[in-house]
Amino acid sequence: MPLKTYSVPRVIVHGKDALDYLKELDGKKASIVTGGSSMKKFGFLDKVKEILEQGGMEVQIIDGVEPDPSIKTCIEGGRKMAEFKPDWIVALGGGSAMDAAKVMWVYYEHPDYDFNKLANFENPPLRTKARMVCIASTSGTASEITAFSVITDTESKIKYPLVHADFIPDVAIVDPEIPSKMPALITAQTGMDVMTHAIESYVSTAADDYTKPHSLRAIELVFDNLKKAYDNGDDLDAREKMHDASTLAGMAFSNASLGIVHSMAHKIGGIFHLTHGEANAIMLPYIIDYNRKESDKYDQLERLLGIDDIAEEVRKLNASVGITSCIKDGKNTEIAEKDFNEVLEEMSKNAFADACTLTNPRNTSASDIKRIYKAAYYGEKVDF
Repeated sequence: MPLKTYSVPRVIVHGKDALDYLKELDGKKASIVTGGSSMKKFGFLDKVKEILEQGGMEVQIIDGVEPDPSIKTCIEGGRKMAEFKPDWIVALGGGSAMDAAKVMWVYYEHPDYDFNKLANFENPPLRTKARMVCIASTSGTASEITAFSVITDTESKIKYPLVHADFIPDVAIVDPEIPSKMPALITAQTGMDVMTHAIESYVSTAADDYTKPHSLRAIELVFDNLKKAYDNGDDLDAREKMHDASTLAGMAFSNASLGIVHSMAHKIGGIFHLTHGEANAIMLPYIIDYNRKESDKYDQLERLLGIDDIAEEVRKLNASVGITSCIKDGKNTEIAEKDFNEVLEEMSKNAFADACTLTNPRNTSASDIKRIYKAAYYGEKVDF
């Protein structure tokens, strides 16, 4: 058996008032990276800045990170950091802010680095100038715990999943007060992202006895708590359980990787800006039906969870939180049939080439992925 590793942040701080841990950081300067609007609106940006300053830090704010962070945004952020010279990079927000902060870190420490090398997993060492804290504002991406970052090339309209062991933050802060401000739609989308991380990491060809318990517990927590959090955003117990589920799933998939649900979500999201969590949610049951023809891990999950058909349970959960059963009927991002078919061939090839395809439990092909895309678009049964 080949040598395996299991890596998570050195410190994971969770529960109420977890933000107070920021006072304990040792350093003189910190750069906060955020999208800006929601974290500013609800006072969390000011709160994080204040806590850092109470700990003796001078603080720089780099805000305005877009929902699908671009290569340009990351390079510019790295340049701003190089001028300020922080000891800590503090990412505050959803996956976009955290993903961007990780790549800004590269350009802070290696200003002229070729992004194509990152995309090909030729990774330079980090922590020569700064360390990283990630504070998640959504219960979904788990970027606060992972070695992953997804960055968009706006010219080619391709999302690149980057993987670098040094991207795993030094500190992950999992404070349930922050995601409690998420609106119902984002709660649903990010929550189904958690479910996809958990299921895909469980059935991954790289899953093992270290990762599967985290995957399984995350699945249980999402089934038990997502609808509660969706129906009542002030249910802080459900919010905390979903936040914990996100981090647990991140611990699993950061080490076991994922599968073609993510491969396909990355590519359709890069072209049509279909929200990542919603793309995952819609396609997940179709790909369960596809993959289980060559994997018994879904049967294992069903026995452990006490359910008959996990794909059907995912469909029910999607419906209960307002996510449609197919792409064509999508209420939140409309993708016209003509536009979809125009890019289908190329999108399928790019999804097949995605890094997440490597650990999918069924050997696949660009032509199979094309058929799955079509099934998920039109709401057709996957029986091949």
